[in-house]
Amino acid sequence: MAPPLIQLKDIKLTFGGTPLLSGVELNVAPSERVCLIGRNGSGKSTLLKIAAGIVEPDGGTRFLQPGATVRYLPQEPDFGEHKTTLAYVESGLAPGDDQHQARYLLEQLGLTGDENPHNLSGGEARRAALAYVLAPSPDILLLDEPTNHLDLATIEWLEQELDSRRSALVIISHDRRFLTNLSRSTAWLDRGRIKQIDRGFASFEAWRDEVLAEEERDQHKLDRKIVDEEHWLRHGVSGRRKRNVKRLANLHTLRDQRRNYRGTAGTASLAASEAEQSGKLVIEAKSVTKAYGERKIVDNFSTRIQRGDRLGIIGPNGAGKTTLVNLLTGGMEPDSGTVRLGANLETATLDQHRESLDPKSTLAEALTGGRGDQIMVGGKPKHVVGYMKDFLFAQEQRGTPVEVLSGGERGRLMLARALAKPSNLLVLDEPTNDLDLETLDVLEEMLGDYDGTVILISHDRDFLDRVVTSVIAPEGNGKWTEYAGGYSDMLTQRGADLKRETAKATSAAEKKEGRSAAPASAPKRKLSFNDKHALETLPKKMEALQAGIAKLQRVLDDPNLYAKDRKKFDDTSAAIAKAHEELSAAEERWLELEMLREEIEQA
Repeated sequence: MAPPLIQLKDIKLTFGGTPLLSGVELNVAPSERVCLIGRNGSGKSTLLKIAAGIVEPDGGTRFLQPGATVRYLPQEPDFGEHKTTLAYVESGLAPGDDQHQARYLLEQLGLTGDENPHNLSGGEARRAALAYVLAPSPDILLLDEPTNHLDLATIEWLEQELDSRRSALVIISHDRRFLTNLSRSTAWLDRGRIKQIDRGFASFEAWRDEVLAEEERDQHKLDRKIVDEEHWLRHGVSGRRKRNVKRLANLHTLRDQRRNYRGTAGTASLAASEAEQSGKLVIEAKSVTKAYGERKIVDNFSTRIQRGDRLGIIGPNGAGKTTLVNLLTGGMEPDSGTVRLGANLETATLDQHRESLDPKSTLAEALTGGRGDQIMVGGKPKHVVGYMKDFLFAQEQRGTPVEVLSGGERGRLMLARALAKPSNLLVLDEPTNDLDLETLDVLEEMLGDYDGTVILISHDRDFLDRVVTSVIAPEGNGKWTEYAGGYSDMLTQRGADLKRETAKATSAAEKKEGRSAAPASAPKRKLSFNDKHALETLPKKMEALQAGIAKLQRVLDDPNLYAKDRKKFDDTSAAIAKAHEELSAAEERWLELEMLREEIEQA
């Protein structure tokens, strides 16, 4: 077995009262690919900084193999005094490094090298920082959330680039697909210690659940043993003094062991405050067009969004995703075409840029708007500390300034603000940024249970596959196409060309020469898993609705019902109207899918 390039041994670090790292061990061998997993606040980023030699631990040792080169990608890069992105990237090269790599990587990442680093967007800053750490071809790459603010095209390019390199990798990321495709071993940082397996992220969650279940069984056995020993202490102390003293000492040891046990962190309690139900039709767009000067952002786009739909919008940064959402939700007028919003819409929006957060305000003030200790959740007052705990904030954090919160904590704060507002339409712009995997799971469950409609902008392929019922993707020149199913379904329907196109970053030279990619071949339609499931289950649902309507109608057939029981008459009338509406929607959906199935079979 090759000696490690970098070795962390017995690393200890304490912030405040609770140890953040308690004897952490981590070895990284040449060409090894490790994903570093842990909850927000568990110390992952701090551990990566210790590995990079940026943070000094309270105890333990860091060994770096002599001559080995390390590059660290922080969540927020520091561009220093550099005037251009090229100068910034070149500053990371050693005398013997290939100087052409700086410009080559910038071009591959969609930058020219002439940009002022201090005027970059979040996505551009991340791409410049990636070029900086990749250009020297280091022996070890330490990457903290490398996919944050990147579009799908760049994420897929980065996967291929990292996969082709011989560098050892240590990656922190919330992007399941990215971790699955790249990692070969997993280091789980949990309650100050690391548990490691020689398997990639695909095996992590099942393994983690087994470990936690075994730990729970051990704690249950410990509790039972303490109960048994305490029973002996009360009823069986007499006789054999030496044995009794030893057994009493063992009981004290068991109690100390139980008292010092650190349980796992809780799970966020995410629940959207739902307004009254919207109409069946939520948004209808017909031939919508929007342009800025000569550039068409949206060209002749039409869609029909109904209550309960989960719509995912994908595309490169700058493709016009936010513009399209603003057009659909009425925040922007189209140049031509019409947008009709349904009845009784109540919209809640999550902004990916966190721009509405005042960095100087406290956590509690950000939630309450600076007004007292109460926050309105679903139209009802709730104490801010109780609401904070739902989103995994401790009571002691109520006075913490927003500017010192971690990226994950700011993400949870934005979710807390958005979900407090009663809504039947959620508009979420990159909601997965900086959230840990456990919180992502809860967010997915919440969106699954949400009775309203969801419009989601995301570059997280796994999240899209788990959540959305259809995907809107750009085809170029302002053209957008809607595909049934999740991201993987969209790839299948469009064919392999999409992956090749999105994985290819346009170089600065190609932009100057005006060259464009070849048009995609005609998409081959295919029923998604969701469509097939709906085709199988909708007939039974329609039968059940028809039976329910017949039963309700028999109640209404009583000519004296209105006079005898006005409330029952009103409730039954409302129920039968709702059932008819659901039956109509189910019939429309089934007919649409049946026609699609016939079209595919005849193709």
